[in-house]
Amino acid sequence: MTTTTVRLPPAQPPGTVLGTAPAIAESADAYRASGGYGAATGPGELLAHLAASGLRGRGGAGFPAAVKLRSVRDRGGHPVVVANGEEGEPGSAKDRWLLRARPHLVLDGLARAAAVTGAARGFVYLSDPAAGESVRRALAEHPPPLPVEVVEVVETDHTYVAGEETAVVRRIDGGPALPTAKPPRPFEQGVGGAPTLVSNVETLARIALTAARPDLRDTIARSTLVTLSGGPVSPVLTEVPYGIPLRALADRYGNPGAAGALMGGLFGGLVDADALDLPLEPDALIAAGTALGCGAIHFLAPGRCPVTTAADAAAHLAAESARQCGVCVSGTAAVGKALYGLAAGTAGPDTADGLDRWARGLRGRGACGLLDAAAGIAGSLLRSFPHLVRSHLAAPCPVCAGAAPADGRHRLTVAVPVVAGAPVPARPPRPAPSPTPFPLPALKGTP
Repeated sequence: MTTTTVRLPPAQPPGTVLGTAPAIAESADAYRASGGYGAATGPGELLAHLAASGLRGRGGAGFPAAVKLRSVRDRGGHPVVVANGEEGEPGSAKDRWLLRARPHLVLDGLARAAAVTGAARGFVYLSDPAAGESVRRALAEHPPPLPVEVVEVVETDHTYVAGEETAVVRRIDGGPALPTAKPPRPFEQGVGGAPTLVSNVETLARIALTAARPDLRDTIARSTLVTLSGGPVSPVLTEVPYGIPLRALADRYGNPGAAGALMGGLFGGLVDADALDLPLEPDALIAAGTALGCGAIHFLAPGRCPVTTAADAAAHLAAESARQCGVCVSGTAAVGKALYGLAAGTAGPDTADGLDRWARGLRGRGACGLLDAAAGIAGSLLRSFPHLVRSHLAAPCPVCAGAAPADGRHRLTVAVPVVAGAPVPARPPRPAPSPTPFPLPALKGTP
């Protein structure tokens, strides 16, 4: 697995999640010196700023953050807040980097979310041992002023579905990190039966930045971390504003002449070269039939066959099925087998019809989004590269034959950028360890 590098944007405005030294673990003193953990913006004022800026969640679904906070607050009772740092998409590294490099920014955001919702308990949920050690050290160094009695670090095994919000709740409650049927959703009935905010760690980081610099709320809300991979260069983690063309990202970060991209991790499907003129903006991408998702974009290098990429993605999804839903087990396996056959030159004449049938019929039938992603991969290949599907049915593809698609899951996986000064776990990762509680002082003046 090649090293992922962090690249600061050419013109870096203030109020960025990357900060000024993204390759170095940020201390509590450095974070406070930059305005962190301040109490100038109260919970009600912060919620108004988040609503006005239109900040969207950065976990994949892009739900408005203010609406989610308000929904948990308005349920009453004793809410729970969760910083979700479990990063299941193989092409994304932003959340694990954030917890390793800027844990205080995430904890500050968790404190703000707790203040807005009136939460009684807080959790940081993750699977990366290095991120876990970083968060524990940050809590010991300077506990954030949460209006709760304790915050707990909960570790889980790393899987594609472990970060789904109902899987998060189930694991924190002592069960396996597997999705459950909905409703109820966590904001209605979550950890311990309480209304629960499950928020991606980048979302919480942007909430903390908005609290510190409400004058920059629009810039903060309309910038996002992206993990860019594919092509001849090493993967890159950077921060970009909404509206930048996808093609500009490809050209700037080492993939000029890209033939398309795999968007949003595995959830946004494949797009062709024409789609690279689209702006990096959630609504514009959705309108075009794709998605920003978690901000992971895998560019298709010239000379790389999109059919191989589709086969790699489907293989990953089939292997990561939670195996709770029969339709997911059979559906992901069928899509994966068909795409592998297409890449390997062994597909039958009815393969395209089968892919089209699964693309149309599998969506919405599983307990989580994994089956939807598999259907999306199949449908987007047919939609964006129909000529390649036809040519692969007519004769084996020499490019795919040389790419060994059966072993290609690793091609979509990126490493976490190296963070100097981040703690290194002294132990190997343990499956489902017990939560580690940390007592926290109350925030003065917090209602």
